[in-house]
Amino acid sequence: MPRRSVFMLLILAAFLGLPSAGAHNHGTYALDHVERKATRAKGKVICPKVPLTRYRGDLLRYHSTLRVYEGFVPHLKKFEEVVRDTSIEFYGRAPHRIRHMGTYNCRIIRGYPNLVSEHGMGNGIDIAGFDFKALPKADRKNSPLPKRFQRAFKVRLLKHWNEGPNPDIHAQFLDTLARRLVNRPDIFRVLLGPSYPGHKNHFHFDMSPYRLVDIWQNE
Repeated sequence: MPRRSVFMLLILAAFLGLPSAGAHNHGTYALDHVERKATRAKGKVICPKVPLTRYRGDLLRYHSTLRVYEGFVPHLKKFEEVVRDTSIEFYGRAPHRIRHMGTYNCRIIRGYPNLVSEHGMGNGIDIAGFDFKALPKADRKNSPLPKRFQRAFKVRLLKHWNEGPNPDIHAQFLDTLARRLVNRPDIFRVLLGPSYPGHKNHFHFDMSPYRLVDIWQNE
């Protein structure tokens, strides 16, 4: 069955309270029973009213302030933990900034004019990459990293995602990070990436009332 058809079935099953192959079994979430069917007034989409908050990051900082559903914040904190630990493993330090492409945005799901996006409730985030500062001078002498990775650099999905036979360190980092997040369904339920239409340059993570993972082309 085409990927988009599977996606639609998951959404419909979630709305109707029906079991599906993608149904999650990872506890309840306050927005699970919020109506996602789009309503309009004067041609504009009306999104569900949920308590939103501003969030800059706890363990790690985002390059600009997020506007998200308040119940989504604990999931972002867990995400930051995985990013920090994976970054230290690969690069010897955590990123200076997480680069995102947006959180709250009252809109429909692209291609589904009758369904509100999780972004419409501040319940999702798009991650484009990570910015790293240079290693402190005191740490460079004993660092196993090549000198180009001891300096400041940026990691971006659009530039560095590579499922080919010879992935560089950035591609390995992004792949490892994605797999660790997939293996932590307590953090996000939906994880989309370069294999999903419209996601060549970012990961999309959210807490929809269903489970969907689509990141790798051949998986």
